[in-house]
Amino acid sequence: MSKIANWNPENTDFWQQQGSKIANRNLWSSIPCLLCAFAIWLYWSIITVQMKNLGFPFETSQLFNLSAVAGLTGATLRIPNSFLIAISGGRNVIAITTTLLIIPSLGTGIALQNPNTPYSLFIILAALSGFGGGNFASSMSNISFFFPKKNQGAALGLNAGLGNVGVSVMQVLLPFVMTIPLFGALSGQGIPLPTDIGDKAAGTLVWIQNCGLVWVPILVILVINAWFNMNNLVTASPDVGSTIKDTLTALLKSLALIFCAFVSAAIGLYMLLVVNINMWIVLPITIALTVVIMGMVQKPFQISLSPQYRIFKNKHNWIMTWLYTMTFGSFIGYSAAFPLLIKVVFGELPDGTINPNAINPFAYAWLGPLVGSLIRPLGGWLSDKLGGANVTHWDTIVMIGSALGVAYYVKQASVSQTPEIYFMPFLILFLILFITTGIGNGSTFRMIPIIFEPNQAGPVLGWTSAVAAYGAFIIPKVFGGQIKAGHPEYALYGFAVYYLSCLIVNWWFYARKNAEISC
Repeated sequence: MSKIANWNPENTDFWQQQGSKIANRNLWSSIPCLLCAFAIWLYWSIITVQMKNLGFPFETSQLFNLSAVAGLTGATLRIPNSFLIAISGGRNVIAITTTLLIIPSLGTGIALQNPNTPYSLFIILAALSGFGGGNFASSMSNISFFFPKKNQGAALGLNAGLGNVGVSVMQVLLPFVMTIPLFGALSGQGIPLPTDIGDKAAGTLVWIQNCGLVWVPILVILVINAWFNMNNLVTASPDVGSTIKDTLTALLKSLALIFCAFVSAAIGLYMLLVVNINMWIVLPITIALTVVIMGMVQKPFQISLSPQYRIFKNKHNWIMTWLYTMTFGSFIGYSAAFPLLIKVVFGELPDGTINPNAINPFAYAWLGPLVGSLIRPLGGWLSDKLGGANVTHWDTIVMIGSALGVAYYVKQASVSQTPEIYFMPFLILFLILFITTGIGNGSTFRMIPIIFEPNQAGPVLGWTSAVAAYGAFIIPKVFGGQIKAGHPEYALYGFAVYYLSCLIVNWWFYARKNAEISC
């Protein structure tokens, strides 16, 4: 049976006799789905670098925009995903949201076979890859219901941390699969490099379309596994039945809410890319519009969001949203921008010509997301031992220092005729920055189940991750704009100021002596 009626992980006997086995089966079925979701959401970080190498007729700012578009859509889709578990059931949601990933994967694989594919189509495909970004909120919300509080830090850290590894897996896998006709004749024709790129001679064939196609068979397997090995908990989804009709109704409700968010994201992208409205105006409008539209479809689809919407009346929901945006927003934004940032800062000279000693982004870009992902469970574990607020406090201090350090070396490289000499300190400091985002991800997520009651913790986990995911839009967009203006280091100065505000907020509400909530 996929539906479990009696679930009490806080009961020691229940947990040891049957709960632990079921919870871990769901966890290890969830992780690979989330891994692929992150990979597909962020694969534009690798695709855009190779598009530039192959001479696709787009400007650097347009290529950064593809990652930003995926970031905005993925973040917006996290808003409904925050509430899907209660409405449709964990097994049902993970299966249907993983199935949706096949659409952008297949579409991207087809579109990349032709360098003359219109930019507008790549914008649509980048938006569709946002399905992967949305999945994180429902996945984390789902796992939080399976484990007792004492194990939630480690469980959520594993789910998120190993899920985040999908970014590094993708950044290692895609450069390799582009070198071979992976599916034989079904892969299509390779595209020749127009000029020498590193150790690749002009004329070398590149199957860039494999960046999308490689995920399709993997996703099919994961969907089947999720459907047969995961469970719906009555404690998490009390209104979800177990008949075929109930299941189809639950899936329809999920798709309706996801569609609402996709419409909101499309409106936001139109305002941003066509009307050219400032992104700091577009983002709150997109978020508010999503919440309003979701509220409007409650009655026709018989969806009740009132219990979940109560989190908006709790000030700590907004405080934790601010803090988690610092950690996860930075991680996902830097992951999206890192490869192209290396390509531009260390691959071009101040006059815009190609650096003959350019750094290969594919050789190093995967390291940042990898260390940030693998260190995340440590953040949860340390928080279980030392308290999430204390870990977040010291972690934020290191974030500020490393961001300012990266800014210094970006500035030096941007004005140098030999930018490659600044790459190693840049890389080391950026890896430290990634490590701090990972530890902070684990520590801030651990704070939420302590601050909130169980029936609110799941929606808060989902909501904070939704807003934080806009980092995948903001950071590439800011870097793209500042690079175009000739001052990429200004982006990092701005991020450091924001981190300072988070340090103060966390200390005041949670970390100081006699704080409002010690956690």
